Amino acid sequence: MAVPVFEEYEPAADCPCAGCARQRRELALGLAVRAGGHPAAHGARRALVLFTAAGVVLGGGGVGDGGAVALAQPGRPSGETGAARVKDDPDAPTPQGSAGPLHGGGRPHAGPTSQDTAPVLRKSTRAEIINRARRWVAEKVPYSMERYWTDGYRQDCSGFVSMAWNLTGNEWTGTLGRFGTRIDRSELQPGDILLFHNPADPNRGSHVTIFGGWTDYTRTTYIAYEQARPHARRQVTPMAYWNNSSRYVAYRYKGLTSGDPGNPGAPGVSVAYPGPVFGLGAANGHVTRLGRMLVERGGARFYRSGPGPRWGEADRRATRAFQRAQGWTGREADGLPGPHTWRLLVNGQGRDITSAASAPAFPGRGHFRPGQSNKHVERLGRRLVQRGFGAHYRWGPGPRWTEADRRNVEAFQRAQGWRGGAANGYPGPETWRRLFR
Repeated sequence: MAVPVFEEYEPAADCPCAGCARQRRELALGLAVRAGGHPAAHGARRALVLFTAAGVVLGGGGVGDGGAVALAQPGRPSGETGAARVKDDPDAPTPQGSAGPLHGGGRPHAGPTSQDTAPVLRKSTRAEIINRARRWVAEKVPYSMERYWTDGYRQDCSGFVSMAWNLTGNEWTGTLGRFGTRIDRSELQPGDILLFHNPADPNRGSHVTIFGGWTDYTRTTYIAYEQARPHARRQVTPMAYWNNSSRYVAYRYKGLTSGDPGNPGAPGVSVAYPGPVFGLGAANGHVTRLGRMLVERGGARFYRSGPGPRWGEADRRATRAFQRAQGWTGREADGLPGPHTWRLLVNGQGRDITSAASAPAFPGRGHFRPGQSNKHVERLGRRLVQRGFGAHYRWGPGPRWTEADRRNVEAFQRAQGWRGGAANGYPGPETWRRLFR
C-alpha cells in the first residue's frame, strides 16, 4: 500500500488576517527550540532585510513611517512537506507550521495557544471526540495545509485533531502533546491519539492520527481517523503507522470526561448503563441521549422528528438497526438497548448503521439452486469476490449458479462461525444481509 504524503500548515503569503500575519513573523524569526523549532532556524534571522517603504502592511497590521521588516516569501522545499524558507538561506530547516487561531466561519479564537501559557481545555467525552472525527470523514473534508473548514479548523492532520479534541485554536504536531497526557500504547482507547513529531526536522514524517479502536485481539492493527490526502478518512492501519512506527507516542486528552454527572472529569471512564429505562411507556433523558447517539451513528432516517424523551417505534427500529450492524441476531437485536449496546454507543465503538440502499433485499432462496440463471446469482458472486470469498471461481462470476458459487458461499458462512446446515453453501436472508451490509 502506498504511504501517503503529509503536509502541515503553511500560512498564506497574502492572507491579511492577524493569524496568518503572526505565523509569517514566527516563521521568519524562527521558533524557539522549546517550541519545536530547529536550532539552525535561528541562523535564518540574518536574512531579514530592513527597508523604508512606508505604509507596507504586514498581514493587516500597518507599520509607521519608520523602517519595516521585509519577510521572505515562503518557498517549497524538497521532501514531504512545504514549509516557509528564508530566501537568503534556503537550506535552513523550519517547522511544518505553528499554532494559530481559528479562521473562517467557525468560532473566534477563545484562548491562548502559545508555548508560554497553560493550554485551555474544553471538556469532551470519548464519544464526542470520535463523532466529531466521523463528521469530517463523512463530509470528506479535503486535505489542505492552507485552508480552513467551516468550523474554523485547519484542514491538515493536526488541525483535524484540534477539531476532534475541540481545542480553542489550531495546534500543530509540535504543540499537540501539551494538551494530552502521555500513555502506554497498551492503554489506548477511542479518542486518544498517536503522535509523531520530529523535532530535529519537523518537515520529515511528522503526523498524528486518532485511535478508533483495535481491530482484533492481536492489537497489531487499529482503526485510525486521520486527515490525509485526498480527504479525511477512517481505515485499518498497522500499529502505529506505516513509517516511523516506533516513534509514535500515545496521548490522552487532558480534558477528557466521562460525561457522567456523578463522576465528572474522570478520564477514560465509560458512562454507566442506566438500566432498563427503555421501552414502551418510557419517558426520560436517557431515551433522548440514546436517540441522539443513534442519529450520529447513521440512524437519522428512522426519526421523522426528535429524538426526544418519550420512547417510540423510531427508537426501537434505530436501536435494532445498530444491533444488527454489529452482526447480532435474535434476542440480541430486539431493539432494546442493553449494557453492551450502550457501551458501544457512548464510546463511539462498533459498526455504524448502514444505509438502506447499501443492503439490497434478499431475492429468495429459489434463485440460488442448480440450473438457475439470473442477475441475482451474478450479483452474489461479485459481492463474494469483493469480500474476499471468490477463491473457487476459475472464471466469472456469471449469472448461472455453479458449484463454485456454492463453495464460495459455504466459505463465507463458515467465516461467520456457522457449521452444519447453516453452512451448506446456499444463501438465506441472514447470509445475504451479512454479505451485503
